[in-house]
Amino acid sequence: MGKANRMNAAEVKKLSDEQLVETVKQVRTELFELRNQAVTQKLENPQSLGELRRDIARVLTEQRSRQLAANPTPESN
Repeated sequence: MGKANRMNAAEVKKLSDEQLVETVKQVRTELFELRNQAVTQKLENPQSLGELRRDIARVLTEQRSRQLAANPTPESN
C-alpha cells in the first residue's frame, strides 16, 4: 500500500459515516502493513507510524462525537 494522504480534522468532519468506517479500516490496514515492514526492513519514514495512529484517532474521535450528538443524554445533577 502506498503512502496515504494524511488527514486533518476539517477533512475528517466532511466525511460521511460510511466513509469514516471505511477510512478506519484502510488506515488500520496500512498501519499493520507498515508495522510488518518495520520488523523486516528499515522504514523510509518512521514518523509515518505515528501519523497513521493520529489519523485513526481523528476518525474515531469524529465518530464518537457524532454518536454523542445523535444520542444526547440528560445531565444528572
